[in-house]
Amino acid sequence: MDMMKRYAVYYAPPEGAFASRASAWLGWDAAAGQPLDPPDLGLPAAEITRDPRKYGFHGTLKPPFRLAEGRDADELHRAVAGLARRLSPVTLPGLRLASLGGFLALVPEGDAARLQALAATVVAALDGLRAPLTEAEIARRRPDRLTPRQRELLRLWGYPYVMEEFRFHLTLTDRLEEPLATQAAQILDAHFAPVLPRPFRIADLCLFGEAEDGRFRLLHRYTLSG
Repeated sequence: MDMMKRYAVYYAPPEGAFASRASAWLGWDAAAGQPLDPPDLGLPAAEITRDPRKYGFHGTLKPPFRLAEGRDADELHRAVAGLARRLSPVTLPGLRLASLGGFLALVPEGDAARLQALAATVVAALDGLRAPLTEAEIARRRPDRLTPRQRELLRLWGYPYVMEEFRFHLTLTDRLEEPLATQAAQILDAHFAPVLPRPFRIADLCLFGEAEDGRFRLLHRYTLSG
């Protein structure tokens, strides 16, 4: 497995209409590692998807991390594969569009407790492979703006929004100001409604890697078979 700058474990939709439409909207196909032309929806797609584009369409389970000294990509591969063999798929009724702190995302419907538990297990089980945060990485998280618990989570797990602070979402835009936020919500709700999965099922762990160009690529899917 090629060495990457950072790795992450995500949900990414399997090949199909949902994955294709989401990748096209962001302008980046993480599975193929290729840029795409966004659809003409009357929105400045290239301008309002800069941040999510580099990560590819995904829902975070374990946030991006650098490998610890002495650990390698093959070891990470084995760890994620072994973890997937122990964990079971999670099924929820569906997805809906929501505004989260100013950016638009798809969020799960129904009781997300099992999804929360899945993410917590992935975060903890793989943390021995994660390099400690540098001072610069900590500063980028703006700890002065975090709650005491979020600062503790940042110290323990390298990210403030894990465990009970975790909220699963699939990001569609950068933060938007009005009236663009309302316009984009209406257009994207209609654009994605025909392809949203019902039920919504997380059936594998997707290992992503950040290449030297700063964009994340899907490296491998590991089926949840526990």
